[in-house]
Amino acid sequence: MKLSDTGLSEQELKDMAKTYMIETYERYDFVAERAEGMYLYDPQGNAYLDFYGGIAVNNAGNCNPKVVAALREQVGDIMHTFNYPYTIPQVLLAKQVCEASGFDKIFFQNSGTEANEVAIKLARKYGIDHFGKHKFEILSALNSFHGRTFGSLAATGQPGSLAQDGFGQMTPGFTYAKFNDLEDFKANVTENTIAIMIEPVQGEGGVNPATPEFIEGLRALCDEKDILLIFDEVQTGWGRTGSIFAWQGYGVKPDILTMAKGLGGGVPIGAMVTTDAIAAALTPGTHGSTFGGSPMCTAAALAETSEIIERNLPANAKTLGEYMIERGRELPHIKESRGRGLLVGFEFDSTVNAVDIKHAALKRGLLTTAIGDSIIRCIPPLIVTKQQVDEAIGILVDAVNAVAAGEE
Repeated sequence: MKLSDTGLSEQELKDMAKTYMIETYERYDFVAERAEGMYLYDPQGNAYLDFYGGIAVNNAGNCNPKVVAALREQVGDIMHTFNYPYTIPQVLLAKQVCEASGFDKIFFQNSGTEANEVAIKLARKYGIDHFGKHKFEILSALNSFHGRTFGSLAATGQPGSLAQDGFGQMTPGFTYAKFNDLEDFKANVTENTIAIMIEPVQGEGGVNPATPEFIEGLRALCDEKDILLIFDEVQTGWGRTGSIFAWQGYGVKPDILTMAKGLGGGVPIGAMVTTDAIAAALTPGTHGSTFGGSPMCTAAALAETSEIIERNLPANAKTLGEYMIERGRELPHIKESRGRGLLVGFEFDSTVNAVDIKHAALKRGLLTTAIGDSIIRCIPPLIVTKQQVDEAIGILVDAVNAVAAGEE
């Protein structure tokens, strides 16, 4: 929909949003009217280089033509039904995802939060079925982020944060240990622990990659204690870190894996994959979803994942991610440039504020996001070019200098 079709000015649209919408996000001061490839456009046609990617969603590019065509075709056939009849795109996507991820079975949901929710439920059900009613606790990492429903929020290792504070008691059965600290995880495993749940790279927590030794140690610990290893790959999945899934880059396979974001290329879809043996714990009536795996969303996801696989976009993510991290070390006031693939974080010293840098970059035509006061996170579509990385770094240099000089 074009703004000109509504008869509203940009300011009238913004005022309408403030009147009618519950705002829990800090808005960018522009209207996104159209998107294509690596760019978003406002109603005046101004282009913004997209290093936000819909929060690691548009991996094959904004409005990828094959995804758009698949959606248009599917909408003309069937938009929605429930999961009693078989639907063609759902089954084809199930096969593609299982084969690409290396797992046996899949359960479709509508988001990353829901994918993590079903992973939590599955682990607890499996534990109680096999070991008794005490075996339902899950150990996750401090500074993690797993979602905003009560189960996934309780798994999020941010006690006292805005995400958790003020909502009463969290769902019981969750404990936390220090990320990348194997000994702390070992110390927090008890006879009630059924699973360890981590992100291979903490995204919302500040772009913190797990070390290979930590990942390998968790796998050995889970094998020793007969507990499940869950990887939350909502943000790292579908090429983001330089392999289809981050577990493949580390060479350490979990028992349960979740995904969303890059799976759908812009439609609301999530999924959980696991083995035949673990999947058997979910029987008819134990879990469900009205919209999970809808024909419309699975058709789009089938096109998106096909693009990622056929164009080998993970390889581009690996190459350009390494290049971006290296270029990031040239930024003024930089403390650390880090990441894995095209999940990149620039941490700045205390003389500049990341939120100010984000807004200064926006004014110069670059979309990024800030984590707290010190970190800029870049998660562009995996189609990004070296020239576009150079352009983004150039804009960030100008933005940081302007913030440091008090001009922003």
